[in-house]
Amino acid sequence: MARFTEKEKEKNVTIFGAETRFNGVLRFTEELHIAGRFEGTIDAQGALVIKKGAACDVDYVKAASIVVEGSVQGNLKAGDRIEMKAGSSVRGDVAAQRLRIADGVSFEGSVEMIRAPAPVDLFSTRSDVLKSQLQGGH
Repeated sequence: MARFTEKEKEKNVTIFGAETRFNGVLRFTEELHIAGRFEGTIDAQGALVIKKGAACDVDYVKAASIVVEGSVQGNLKAGDRIEMKAGSSVRGDVAAQRLRIADGVSFEGSVEMIRAPAPVDLFSTRSDVLKSQLQGGH
């Protein structure tokens, strides 16, 4: 049995191998690597890696972070970052706080840069202002 210190927390990674074909809706909270073919929707809280040689035809992907090394047809939205590595192909709109597109990427779509929400001070903000902020008002 492996022992982990506080800094070395065990990370659960799920891998769909190169021979895997999946059609449907995926939800996950840790990390998923796709090396095969995927069709459908990904609505996740964890990190997604689309490996070199993988092909994804999606309605949309929502994840904490997305790394594309393969091919994606569909829209991508990440809470933190999207990275498109050299040789990858993305056809769809992307939205993230941070975006990295390497040389040699084939990308067709629009980009939306998402702003990180401003921190809310629960203890010094009036309740009516706090309620407005939490509901998306300014």
